[in-house]
Amino acid sequence: MYSTNLNGERVEFGTSDMLYRSNKLMYDRKTHTLWNQFTGVPAAGPLAGSQIRLELLPVVTTTWEEWLKAHPDTTVLDRETGIYPGRFYESEWDERSIYFGYRESPRTMFPVWRKSDALITKGQLIGLNINGETKAYPLEDLRKDTVVNDELGGQALVVVTTGHLGSRAYQRGEEAFSVADGEERAGGAIADSSGQLWRVEEDALVREDDSSVRLPRIPTHNAYWFGWYSFYPDTQVYRGQE
Repeated sequence: MYSTNLNGERVEFGTSDMLYRSNKLMYDRKTHTLWNQFTGVPAAGPLAGSQIRLELLPVVTTTWEEWLKAHPDTTVLDRETGIYPGRFYESEWDERSIYFGYRESPRTMFPVWRKSDALITKGQLIGLNINGETKAYPLEDLRKDTVVNDELGGQALVVVTTGHLGSRAYQRGEEAFSVADGEERAGGAIADSSGQLWRVEEDALVREDDSSVRLPRIPTHNAYWFGWYSFYPDTQVYRGQE
């Protein structure tokens, strides 16, 4: 997910129906520049070769049940958009969803020339890119290791997974975090090395006893392994905790 602000101006984007390394190229409707959807970098057109980059925003994949519980006042985009019929937006686990067959198949839709057997081709992950260093965190490992203290690109970080799906990364400063106990854990809290509880919020980790103490969230990519590796062949891979 990216901000659509270009040089302080809000710009609309559309799909070009073209791919690069099996990943969509989008275009902005102001300059008609093609943008790499995976990196937020202009690929061709008036802005290609410039230093302009789209700002990466935090995103999380979760269930409606878990999201609504955490955000009861959330708004919802109506499935009847007037562009595509509502049936296009069935849950990805529903056999009627448009890409159900693709998600269930181990094969890619188009050939992928740069491959790695470090993970299965369509293994799902969250990816981090910090100061030019990249790392992939497989979701199947994060479901077991729900609090992961790590460091990447000189940045101390923690990856926290809540519920069945939602994985988010945060700066952790000098802290080392672990899973909280009992009701606190069920409520989405984690504990630091002194036992102090922190709330897992969308924009930051917030210390329970002092909400002014916050550790900012780090934007991540949600991706298939083949897509992440195509752009970041030197990536590290999280292998799980012993």
